[in-house]
Amino acid sequence: MPPESWIEHRRPGDRERLGWIRPEADGFVAHDALGREVTDTVDWLAAEEALEERGLHWLSDLYQLDLPDGTRERVRIVEVTPERVVVKVDDFGAVDVVTASFVLPFPAPDSLRPFEGDARTFDGGLLPG
Repeated sequence: MPPESWIEHRRPGDRERLGWIRPEADGFVAHDALGREVTDTVDWLAAEEALEERGLHWLSDLYQLDLPDGTRERVRIVEVTPERVVVKVDDFGAVDVVTASFVLPFPAPDSLRPFEGDARTFDGGLLPG
């Protein structure tokens, strides 16, 4: 859950939540929908612009999740709320495949990060931890 001092920022028009803006010293820091910092300390307008420029399209990208046993999974984000982030093992677009899901805390932990492998291959070229 974001701290009470974080100010929710929604996209003009459709009011979709893009992230939060956190007061910091003499300025503000923008945080994306996963709760991760997008800017250094900037003025309010720059924080808003950074979130609006970033948008939400990046949520549909591939990610990798480092698991406690040292393995990595190729995952997609399926839910982001101020309480949790849910990812599932990538099903490669197959609607009839059930894959494992992982419920992560908010803000998303460092173990969830953009996919580093080759997205065009089945195994993605990911190596263990």
